[in-house]
Amino acid sequence: MKSFLVIGMGRFGTAVAQELTELGQEVLAVDENVESVQRIADDVTQVMQGDAQDEAVLGAIGVRNFDCCIVAVGTDMEASILITVMLKDLGAQYIIAKARSNVHAKVLERVGADRVVLPESEMGCKLAQRLAHTNVVDFIGVSDEYSILEIHAPKSWVGRSLVQLDVRQKHKVNVLAVRHGEQGALDASPKPDRAIEADDLLFIMGENKFVSRVVELD
Repeated sequence: MKSFLVIGMGRFGTAVAQELTELGQEVLAVDENVESVQRIADDVTQVMQGDAQDEAVLGAIGVRNFDCCIVAVGTDMEASILITVMLKDLGAQYIIAKARSNVHAKVLERVGADRVVLPESEMGCKLAQRLAHTNVVDFIGVSDEYSILEIHAPKSWVGRSLVQLDVRQKHKVNVLAVRHGEQGALDASPKPDRAIEADDLLFIMGENKFVSRVVELD
């Protein structure tokens, strides 16, 4: 079990806090708005009403004790930047910050965020991938250059093993996991001699240009 500090109970912060709690993680949700705190109180491990822009408030929380601090105050650029700076100064182990634009994201990275997310942009990429490629089930943007895609196994791969396909050398991607059918069990460490079946879903990771080529395979 990991511990998470989620600052800002807007739609994004609330969704993250609730999902983490449902996954069995410890979550402290913080917001300066009393109603926002009360609304989520029954859905997370602990709540706190306070202004995270006040260094004394963050200091009292003990941010260095959390495995991850999430700055979900994305609409107020100045506030999210200030909170990120203070979290870094207070020794936060890992900081994820929400950004509203690419410029905002660059600033957050420079002031100490370990990872920056642009929810609307990422959702747009997922939708575009699904619309453009019917065999793409899901898409995760790892960085500007790398992605993880969940795809239906190319027909030309069916009946052949991973070692026969030599995916890493021939296609420059890694097969991270395999799921037999949408409701099947996930094989997180597929063996090289595992044969690909027609209903398999593959989780592949690599540079965007290479994963895109795999998506185009018949």
